[in-house]
Amino acid sequence: MSVHFYGIPNCDTVKKARKWCDANGVEYVFHDYKKEGANAEKLAAWVDAKGVDIVLNKRGTTFRKLDDADKVDIDSHKAVTLMAQHPSMIKRPVAEYPGGILVGFKEDEWSAAFL
Repeated sequence: MSVHFYGIPNCDTVKKARKWCDANGVEYVFHDYKKEGANAEKLAAWVDAKGVDIVLNKRGTTFRKLDDADKVDIDSHKAVTLMAQHPSMIKRPVAEYPGGILVGFKEDEWSAAFL
């Protein structure tokens, strides 16, 4: 199975997910947003598949530091633009695999998808 794993290496949730993958023999290719950026087309596909409220991380410091005008009336297009400019605002990790997309790390969901 080909898993593409997206995140930021120093994120605690990404670390947990990577450790889980390694322990369970799940092979993956890691995409580091900090080094490789975030693709707007891919972000739009994730938002279409999962919804803005799942993919956009409104709880992080990057979102909280935005101007108030940027925080209101967030539709899919605005969310994609913000996440492409500020990849730290993408909920982590995101895993693409032949059966779908996982956003965030919940061990039971990952077990069902990969084991």
